[in-house]
Amino acid sequence: MCSLTRTLALLGTLLWAPWWALDGAPLGELSGDQDFQLFLHKNLEFTRKIKGDVAALQRVVCDTFQLCKEEELLLVRQDLGIPQAPLEQCHRPTFQPESCFSQIRDGLRTYHGSLAAVLELLPGHSRLVETLQLDAANLSSNIQQQMEDLGLATVTYPTATPHPTATTTTHPTAGPGPLPAFSSRFHHQVGGFFILANFQRFLETAYRALRHLARL
Repeated sequence: MCSLTRTLALLGTLLWAPWWALDGAPLGELSGDQDFQLFLHKNLEFTRKIKGDVAALQRVVCDTFQLCKEEELLLVRQDLGIPQAPLEQCHRPTFQPESCFSQIRDGLRTYHGSLAAVLELLPGHSRLVETLQLDAANLSSNIQQQMEDLGLATVTYPTATPHPTATTTTHPTAGPGPLPAFSSRFHHQVGGFFILANFQRFLETAYRALRHLARL
């Protein structure tokens, strides 16, 4: 546990640094606890797999609805109130592993629920969407369990909330947080587009954090 404690004490400084600066971090000082490194690598691989499935669904939305570029849809987005699960705890100068991993865990639960709207939008791709939901739930549970195994305290943060002017509804299969009630088929399509785009950004941030930590 001593090596784990020393490793965790140094992670805050490293994660607050720009990603390019992490590449020059001395590897010898941060060899870390073996269980902690296994935790990082396992979740890194799982995150990569989920990122690939989200990208596949984004291509489906692009091909099916010709919704491919965010900049063309920003005005519509303002009316939809699609929440973005936060990850600011992974970038604070007072970084603590418990806070960062807890926020990754909670964000995965949020997107598990949000994907219900994508499932309704793409019934012909239900297997892929349901697999993505299952993987998000499993990764969230894995992080929770592994944090407990490593003796890391779990922290709960408020879930992302929709825009205050948006009408919301809760889908039967949704996780934490309500989803916007789409007023038209087009709004539903754009909503699905941004749910996937937000999820992909969330995963990219989580992936970069895990990848750089795993290299140390």
